Amino acid sequence: MRILIIGSGGREHALAWKLRQCRGIEEIYVAPGNGGTASIAVNVPIADSDIDALVAFAKEKNIGLVVPGPELPLTLGVTDAMQKAGIACFGPSAACARLEGSKSFAKEIMKAAGVPTAAAGVFTDLESARAFAAAHGAPLVIKADGLAAGKGVVVAMTAREIEDALSLMFTGKAFGSASSTVLMEEFLRGEEVSLLCFCDGKNAVPLPSAQDHKTVYDGDTGPNTGGMGAYSPAPILPDSKLESMADLVIRPVLAEMSRRGTPFKGILYAGLMMTAEGPKVLEYNVRFGDPECQPLLMRLKTDLAEVMLACAGGTLDRISLEIDPRSALGVVLAARGYPGSYPKGMPITGFDEAEKEDGVAVFQAGTKKIGGSIVSSGGRVLCVTALGQDLGEAQSRAYQAVTCITMENCQFRSDIGLKGLRRLGLA
Repeated sequence: MRILIIGSGGREHALAWKLRQCRGIEEIYVAPGNGGTASIAVNVPIADSDIDALVAFAKEKNIGLVVPGPELPLTLGVTDAMQKAGIACFGPSAACARLEGSKSFAKEIMKAAGVPTAAAGVFTDLESARAFAAAHGAPLVIKADGLAAGKGVVVAMTAREIEDALSLMFTGKAFGSASSTVLMEEFLRGEEVSLLCFCDGKNAVPLPSAQDHKTVYDGDTGPNTGGMGAYSPAPILPDSKLESMADLVIRPVLAEMSRRGTPFKGILYAGLMMTAEGPKVLEYNVRFGDPECQPLLMRLKTDLAEVMLACAGGTLDRISLEIDPRSALGVVLAARGYPGSYPKGMPITGFDEAEKEDGVAVFQAGTKKIGGSIVSSGGRVLCVTALGQDLGEAQSRAYQAVTCITMENCQFRSDIGLKGLRRLGLA
């Protein structure tokens, strides 16, 4: 079977790495790919937003499975287009992808499905939003309704910060059309955790929990990024609670989407806040998270292609996931200045040294291959990921591998996994 992966990040490198291990795979193509995928697959110069070109390529190469990595092609209807062409695609329809593409739609579905979430209001003009803010007071969470590459969320702790965020979204147009509608919701206190489930429209099979680290600096400080590191499992959501959590926040959404005539297939990812009143959903994503994907796929032992085809074909009830009992942790190496302006073109070395030990992988994100060399081309550049017998060992092995990488103007957090270790009483 031939596979086409859509995207260019660390998640897509991890998907190619994992699918390369599956049985019966003839070739893997990645559109457009990066420096890492170039070594294990065939990069194809097609943008992830060019749905017509992606379908034409899939037809030309007789692709048996299409795997969209990021949210954009899903919201643009790549699954619908591939299905129309008779090609299996692991991902939700455009109607279902609105769960990520529109935060107000996700809130509507959560309310209809009875999923616990923060109280919120949806606004399309500045004055109405200001009135809501005045009535509720700080702190508030302010979100651009549409896609903003993981950066369209502002946690406003003061009235001044609320006003600045609203002005940024409504008048500054920092996120373009994504912030023409703005969601304002109550600030939830607690610890975040991610629950990802394979779904086939009817059935949901949870993966182990994971915890992302969104802010750029240690101690969860600084601006939000696309994610600076992740680990699995997260002690705050142990394996024994996965099924009950899926019953609370995943399966009701599957039932509601099916009731509306748009069954959800693919990965449904619930970003959860574990509050004193119980778990509440912060948001849904409709694909693997990046960087959660990297540690999760290192732990997955089941043939990933078989699972994806079962999701697309509605036969997930025949699949049982086998998970490596070890922990996995990934540290993102970013260009200095990210998520603001940052330099590009820095040479990167040390991959072989970093990966010399079993159970360590360096997944490339913002890279490109020039001749025989790898250079940086984006803000998040690498995700250095390691397995360990426990979280402490996974953390130690990942950071040891980080020391092997050489890249000028590099930054990374030094505390990935610390919250988990503290919860376990080990830090």
